[in-house]
Amino acid sequence: MEFKRGKLSNEQLVHLYKSLLLPRMIEDKMLLLLRQGKISKWFSGMGQEAIAVGASLAMEPTEWIMPLHRNLGVFTARGMPLTDLFKQWQGYKSGYSKARERSFHFGSKEYHVCGMISHLGPQLAIADGVALAYQQRGQLKATLAFTGEGGTSEGDFHEALNVAAVWGLPVIFIIENNGYGLSTPTNEQYKCDYLVDRAKGYGMEGIRIDGNNILEVYDTVKGVRDYCINNQRPYLIECTTFRMRGHEEASGVKYVPKELMETWSRKDPIKNYEQYLVKEKLITEMEVATIRNDIKQSIEADLKIAMEPETWDPSIQEELADLFVPTLPNTILDFNALNNPILTKKRFIEAISEALRQSMVLYPELIIMGQDIAEYGGAFKVTEGFVQQFGKQRVRNTPICESAIVGAALGLSLEGIKSVMEMQFADFVTVGFNQIVNNLAKINYRWGQNADVVIRMPTGAGVGAGPFHSQSNEAWFTHVPGLKVVYPSNPIDAKGLLIAALADPNPILYFEHKVMYRSMEAEVPDEYYQVPIGKAALISEGEETCIITYGMGVHWALQYQAAHSEASISILDLRTLAPLDYEAIEKVVKATGKVMVLHEDNLTGGIGGEISAWIAEHCFEYLDAPVMRCASLDTPIPFNTVLEKQYLANARLEEMMQRLLNY
Repeated sequence: MEFKRGKLSNEQLVHLYKSLLLPRMIEDKMLLLLRQGKISKWFSGMGQEAIAVGASLAMEPTEWIMPLHRNLGVFTARGMPLTDLFKQWQGYKSGYSKARERSFHFGSKEYHVCGMISHLGPQLAIADGVALAYQQRGQLKATLAFTGEGGTSEGDFHEALNVAAVWGLPVIFIIENNGYGLSTPTNEQYKCDYLVDRAKGYGMEGIRIDGNNILEVYDTVKGVRDYCINNQRPYLIECTTFRMRGHEEASGVKYVPKELMETWSRKDPIKNYEQYLVKEKLITEMEVATIRNDIKQSIEADLKIAMEPETWDPSIQEELADLFVPTLPNTILDFNALNNPILTKKRFIEAISEALRQSMVLYPELIIMGQDIAEYGGAFKVTEGFVQQFGKQRVRNTPICESAIVGAALGLSLEGIKSVMEMQFADFVTVGFNQIVNNLAKINYRWGQNADVVIRMPTGAGVGAGPFHSQSNEAWFTHVPGLKVVYPSNPIDAKGLLIAALADPNPILYFEHKVMYRSMEAEVPDEYYQVPIGKAALISEGEETCIITYGMGVHWALQYQAAHSEASISILDLRTLAPLDYEAIEKVVKATGKVMVLHEDNLTGGIGGEISAWIAEHCFEYLDAPVMRCASLDTPIPFNTVLEKQYLANARLEEMMQRLLNY
């Protein structure tokens, strides 16, 4: 192993040694504690510390890093207190994730380290979003994301690198190629000679280096960082290395040939660098012993503090409160507080467009992202004219890669920038599902980082678009804690709820029914205003029965009511599906005693089941009949319009209402 010091001073070289040694000695202690049964699990990076340490020290302290399981050197190089790290690994309440996460599944805004999730690819796209934030603000910064050679098989790897290249983002992607994804060797992971060769396919530069050489890693990342900033382009670095322990300790290393272990043990990054420093007379053997002893004493002292027994009373209230970051007080008028507003007739689509346009003015850093949304104006022309007013830096066409764009939106939020992503059709959310339910939804609960992201979801049937452009999939997300789900039924609410969603610093899925875009029209205030999220609206009051519904179901209910003037019906428009307005639901149930829950979504697993169960549990004494549900068939949505009409809930509303009224 050849070490080239370049222009590094003696002090810098020794500092690199101490920084390299610290995570190794922490690991030695952790493995001892693991054998003693004092910690439950450990993911070792032993043998590949030079990558995490060298790369982290080459970056500026305020530049975000996206580490993975084995990058202890990132956390220590960033100077995170060992007592806090030990508490985190112990699952203590005083750790970084309030006892909600384990090992390295946590982040810190203060130290600009983004907490990972177990899925190996999503971190990479978050780096894109952070780099985009730097770029938008004209900051001379780059961001750094780690992946393993196994993670390069994930679609997120492809998407993130492609977006970074297409958008020209200053992102450094580091592959830690340690030869195995758990026990799967590289010849079963990829067929190219070297992973860095993939850089060419994305139109970016790349380099393959010795990941066990701390000076080579440090110098390379330092230079690459300058390149990314000066050229506003991404870069791919493949670091060859080896993990001397198992995937986690229970896995062992029996699957590794003995001769391979022996070969890599001779390439130990710490042993080799230590020998280099001694040989060059930069430190003596006595100083090595002193450094090791000082680190050992520091670890023991911090561990003693951190291992003090910690007890606390778990609080359900606190657990629920930490799902979302608190919303700021309204700076925009509530719709009901408007005083003599100027009203203009607007279609549903125009109300949404106006909400976006006014919010782009209100939040000068707000970015809209989606397929074909710039010059073309989007598949439904919601953003038509936006690029001329706000420019392509803020109205951004994206490649077809939903997962990466959701991840990029989260990255923007790390830097405090709001964003809106348009799913061209709500159906396509499936390929961004992991980012939404595991990253956006959980991140505030896990380590206090909010996701200030609105995802617009053109949804619903009625236009003969078939099973992949017509689905009602809102119930998928009402099940996920940490997401808010909004679904307006008219232009007034469409504008006010979208403005409220954009003001809210939490992840929100905003559903827009495609049929309503140009068929629904109303007198809508020209002013900024909000319709509060989480509040239902009583559309009409009756005494005989009630229909609890949302979206297109509101109009089906109104049509039924108009055709049956003899029936006294209350219609409750939920407007928000997560959180539900249980107070309004209880009130309308009490007032009528008979309940129909109506929605376009399939019957099984639809939110109607949750509402029905809640009513049965909390309002049973007020019921004069079983709660009934009217929903679409439990089949995919057919293309033929005759079949589609039969599929939709509205086809059975008449029959279901008669059963309820006659009960």
